[in-house]
Amino acid sequence: MTDDDGLVRLQKLLAQSGVASRRKCEELMLAGLVEVDGEVVTRLGTKVDPRTAVIRVDGKRLPPVSSHVYLVLNKPRGVVSTMSDPQGRPTLAEFVADRGERLFHVGRLDTDTDGLIILTNDGDFAQKLAHPSYEVDKTYVAEVEGLPTTATLKRLRDTVTLEDGPVPVSKVKVLSRHGAPGHQRAIIELVIHEGRNRIVRRLLDHVGHPVRRLTRTRIGPVTVGQLRTGSLRELTADEVGALLDIAGL
Repeated sequence: MTDDDGLVRLQKLLAQSGVASRRKCEELMLAGLVEVDGEVVTRLGTKVDPRTAVIRVDGKRLPPVSSHVYLVLNKPRGVVSTMSDPQGRPTLAEFVADRGERLFHVGRLDTDTDGLIILTNDGDFAQKLAHPSYEVDKTYVAEVEGLPTTATLKRLRDTVTLEDGPVPVSKVKVLSRHGAPGHQRAIIELVIHEGRNRIVRRLLDHVGHPVRRLTRTRIGPVTVGQLRTGSLRELTADEVGALLDIAGL
């Protein structure tokens, strides 16, 4: 129960949020492991506003109590990253048709690329997280033509400049090589925070390794894990907390 002014005892809020039992949450507070709005709170019975307080437990952000939903979809290839399509192609809306919220997609994913895309009804969160200034790392796994050389990998790490600007690459590595001479292929993993149109395909094509298949396997702290293609799940509290921090919310 909250007070008439909407406040709730901190240890009760922590317990209701699934941190631990109320007794254990009291121990965490007494140990100095709970922060509210940047201040360590050790006094049991301290009341907070669950909708606005920025709470951290042992450094991890606890999402505020709200009506917002945060979902991740493992988008199949051939699905357009919009909620409707005038050409009648499959869209994201088909995967959330049973939900009542008005959902936004955070950024985009090429129609012919599969993998993770985040959906939410938190418009401010969606707008900020998609903005390039927040530099959310995204991990892609690509099957490319040819075998990238050490020099090519270094070139990617050193930042390639395309016609619409430089593309910083945080990490790149070859996961496997296969195929016969003349028909060789490689699987490479790269981490970038850019969200420009077809950026990974254009980048790899520019260095001489056209993409045959592309998958996004990670967005910030969110990984594909065991999520099957076409499946949806809610983000965990830890994932939402980390993304709220990245978005400065």
